[in-house]
Amino acid sequence: MTYTNQQYKRHTITSALPYANGPVHIGHLAGVYVPADIYARYLRSMGEEVLFIGGSDEHGVPITIKARKEGCSPQDIVDRYHNIIKKSFEELGISFDIYSRTSSKEHHETAAAFFTKLYNEGKFIEKTTQQYYDEEAGQFLADRYITGTCPHCGNEHAYGDQCEACGTSLNATDLINPKSTLSGNPPVLKETKHWFLPLDKDEEWLRKWILEEHKEDWKTNVYGQCKSWIDAGLQPRAVTRDLDWGVKVPLEEASGKVLYVWFDAPIGYISFTKQLKGADWEKWWKDKETKLVHFIGKDNIVFHCIIFPSMLKAEGSYILPQNVPANEFLNLEGDKISTSRNWAVWLHEYLEEFPGKQDVLRYTLCANAPETKDNDFTWKDFQLKNNSELVAILGNFVNRTLVLTHKFYEGKVPKCGELSDHDRQTVAEIAKYPELIGRSIENYRFREAVGEMMDLARLGNKYLTETEPWKLIKSDPERTATVMNISLQICANLAVLSAPFLPFTADKMHRIMNLQALGWQDAGRTDILMEGHQIDKPELLFEQIADETIQAQIDKLQATKKQNELNAWAPAAVKQEVAFDDFGKVDIRVGTVLECSKVPKADKLLQFKIDDGMGGRTIVSGIAKYYPNPEELVGKQVCFIANFAPRKLKGVESQGMILSAEDRDGRLVLITPSQLVTAGCSVG
Repeated sequence: MTYTNQQYKRHTITSALPYANGPVHIGHLAGVYVPADIYARYLRSMGEEVLFIGGSDEHGVPITIKARKEGCSPQDIVDRYHNIIKKSFEELGISFDIYSRTSSKEHHETAAAFFTKLYNEGKFIEKTTQQYYDEEAGQFLADRYITGTCPHCGNEHAYGDQCEACGTSLNATDLINPKSTLSGNPPVLKETKHWFLPLDKDEEWLRKWILEEHKEDWKTNVYGQCKSWIDAGLQPRAVTRDLDWGVKVPLEEASGKVLYVWFDAPIGYISFTKQLKGADWEKWWKDKETKLVHFIGKDNIVFHCIIFPSMLKAEGSYILPQNVPANEFLNLEGDKISTSRNWAVWLHEYLEEFPGKQDVLRYTLCANAPETKDNDFTWKDFQLKNNSELVAILGNFVNRTLVLTHKFYEGKVPKCGELSDHDRQTVAEIAKYPELIGRSIENYRFREAVGEMMDLARLGNKYLTETEPWKLIKSDPERTATVMNISLQICANLAVLSAPFLPFTADKMHRIMNLQALGWQDAGRTDILMEGHQIDKPELLFEQIADETIQAQIDKLQATKKQNELNAWAPAAVKQEVAFDDFGKVDIRVGTVLECSKVPKADKLLQFKIDDGMGGRTIVSGIAKYYPNPEELVGKQVCFIANFAPRKLKGVESQGMILSAEDRDGRLVLITPSQLVTAGCSVG
């Protein structure tokens, strides 16, 4: 086998730093962490020297906003979510060599030193700009601390960086009637000095490096976004901002300023390497025989393909990434994943609700990975992937093979005799899979790779079905032994080749088959298991997921959607003005309910007999859905319109209209006086 990776001595793999103001969801996993982990596990299996880096991004305005809302410190927020995220990754089997955090002392020192070197070498430009300032709070305002009316759609709650109603990107100065979220006061413009990375000066080499050198090997979505940015003309970008949470700018004249989070966060990859490797860290970042690969989502393409490389180039001693295989977005049940709307499948909740099913999620997310376009996760597809593929194909083949081995040979690998043409063809097919899967992984086609792995399990099932060893054993025991030997060799190959995708399942297969740790180079062979090798008692690799389990998750999402609709509720617009005399024409009275029952053959209607102080009346009202036990309304007082003309409803003459209020969830609630009053009293 010949692999492109062999031209490098080592591999530095980074994964985008999850933002520590909330847990990780399946969109993060499908876009970044599952493919990065598959890649790292594969390279380790190939015997490569690998450093897989992860960590929490713990600076920036959203964290300060969340802390302010919860009445705690930013450190409290990042401590909470860093621990949740780190534990969730560990339980899912994301095999980081280090998972650290940008609030660490090591990171602050590394980021400050990086800035200082560029500053001392004159790599920044200084610019004085006008920025909104809250005079009562005594501080400059980040974009998210400013709200106002969007000039494009009129949304009165747009942020200083974006209108979430129409999706338009904004500058804070674009807002109409801006207000500070800190004091509620209109902010004032005040001069402030910041340092900028002059990206415009890097345009020429970036164009050559990306648009020429990487035109063929970078993914089209990554290349296209980079080309769009470069063709539009790059502009200087601020590396500092006025904020009190983050890496302090290491200059005496920069009191009250921190490094912009987009500048300090990617330096975290370097600072985390220092934490792990100590004095040996530089070879992972400065040796040209190291391959650097960034795994990110599409919202981070510009930062990792243009801005961070410009930072590394300006510093002068670092290597640049060989590839940035960014994925697109994963949607959930046809709707965009949104943390603010709680429209997500959170990893820590999944791990609690589906114990022992880490590989089912890993497989589903890999098989549906949004590699070239946005894709969709549905719970029904998750169930299908488990029941019809993991259980019915992979699990079924391995279980059938191991059960027959115990039934026929007391769990010992039988002798492989003379091969038939069918056997030789099957053996030749097995030999192709390590390079076939490996090539797909190396080219960042993980959906293709996991499909090829599953094809090997399909090959095994097909071979068993065609040879029928459960029948053959009666007429040709020697031939049966050969068939079972080859089937067991396929199982052993699956134990190796499934490991990057399904590490927990692969470990289970190794244990059941008593396999020593095997590398990728061991796969493709049909002598992995020697004659007489003892196989342990079979165990099911996967189990069916029931309809009710899936329905519970769908119901959970539907409850979230309903709650989002309630949260988005706003009072209806006030109707056209009316004169007082017009209102006075409506005769509203209070009456006491004497009788209440459902109208026959009318699911929505209740029939009230009302004591109106004037001899009584009957009123029909369409509120039956909200009062399933109408007899409980007897004795209560209600408000009704007394001077509506009578009308027949389902054969009952209704002599007025009972008043009710429609709540935000659509419920109708009767309007009643707060204290008992005399029946027939007027409301006005």
